[in-house]
Amino acid sequence: MAAERYPTHAGASGRTPATLRTSADAADAIGATRAALQRVVLRALAELGEATVLEAVARTGRSRESTQPRFSELIEDGLVEPTGQRRRNPSGRTAAVLRLTVAGQRALTAG
Repeated sequence: MAAERYPTHAGASGRTPATLRTSADAADAIGATRAALQRVVLRALAELGEATVLEAVARTGRSRESTQPRFSELIEDGLVEPTGQRRRNPSGRTAAVLRLTVAGQRALTAG
């Protein structure tokens, strides 16, 4: 099942058969554009230097639903890492500040 592969690959989760199917359909749909969206996220972080997920998502100009999951994938792949800092989001909650790793910087310049 796709959920076992996330965050290395787009995955699916759900508590009922209907929500699992919806999630699986979304994972299948994003699969083709996943790498391109990861590059968009890497570029946004490179431009910002350090950012929360929501700050970087805003920079991309893409939907939060399509870009936010890419951060987990990129962290898992060792291309993005937390700085140890936290910042307040518009919701009032704090969020981890992220940055590119050396491998993330290389991946961005290589492609």
